[in-house]
Amino acid sequence: MTGGMTDGRTGDLLLRVNGEARRCPAGLCLDAVLVALGYQPRLVVVEFNGEILPRDRWPAQAVVESDVLEVVTIVGGGS
Repeated sequence: MTGGMTDGRTGDLLLRVNGEARRCPAGLCLDAVLVALGYQPRLVVVEFNGEILPRDRWPAQAVVESDVLEVVTIVGGGS
């Protein structure tokens, strides 16, 4: 692999998610990337390039190779 984080397959990106390389389709906005990676967007909080990104910005936030995501799943519970 040379330059960036593309993996050589047309239309795929390799992103850094929670410290690990993860593959997803190119050209997606953040909400669609989360679904592609197997997350339920209503149950997560996302740090996008070091900033907590408000949920209402996810549909318009493009994701590219150089982006770094930290995804925290919200866990409910208690009694």
